[in-house]
Amino acid sequence: MRTTPGTFTPRPQRSAPVAMAASQGRVEATLMLRHGEQLLLNIIVPAAILVAAAKVPLLGAGDHLGRIVPMVFAVAASSAGFTGQAIALAFDRRYGALKRTGASGVPAWAIIAGKILGVLSTVAVQVLVLGGLALILGWVVAPAGAAAGVFALLLGVAAFTSLGLLMGGTLSSELVLALANLIWLVLMGTVGWVAFSGDLEAAGWWNAVPTVALAGALSQAFELSYHPGAWVSLAAWTTGAVVLSTRWFRFDG
Repeated sequence: MRTTPGTFTPRPQRSAPVAMAASQGRVEATLMLRHGEQLLLNIIVPAAILVAAAKVPLLGAGDHLGRIVPMVFAVAASSAGFTGQAIALAFDRRYGALKRTGASGVPAWAIIAGKILGVLSTVAVQVLVLGGLALILGWVVAPAGAAAGVFALLLGVAAFTSLGLLMGGTLSSELVLALANLIWLVLMGTVGWVAFSGDLEAAGWWNAVPTVALAGALSQAFELSYHPGAWVSLAAWTTGAVVLSTRWFRFDG
């Protein structure tokens, strides 16, 4: 039987792609910013490192804040994009949250886009809190340098988020919980060791470690310079993780 338009009202239909991604992003951002462990890794630990470095110049005399701020942002980005995302995604898979979300009509791309937007929202809070704290402590950066640093930070966030999606979307939740925290400690310790013992801008093969690469890229960007080795490393990590995630990502546990 044919019906005329308006016979059945309201007329449910799928939202626009932008609206779906934005709605999913709000959910992910809210979950990340309300989680105590996430706040500890994403805000409190980097802020504590920053304050401690400002009071005790472990990196020697001179512009130690100019050397420590890029490292702090690299640690914060790895916390938000990699560790937090991998653990949250793995447990979403374990408890069937991703499958239920998909069953509600939300497509897979919108779920992934929402998680990326959630990470970007967390990073925006990190920039405001940590950047503001660094300025209060005496860090000096030109507006153009800060803008250049944002672009370097976005590439770093892309790399860490891709790695987080790869780990959280392929391994079991128990394994992810152990590995993600262990790897985060290794990443933080490595960038701290390189910054303490040498020069981030001349890290050489240490740029293969993404936190070192991001810290080096940020350090140069804040001075309106370019670190090709660091940018190539971050781009390679991003590309590799995206390709592998596309092939092996699973929405169930």
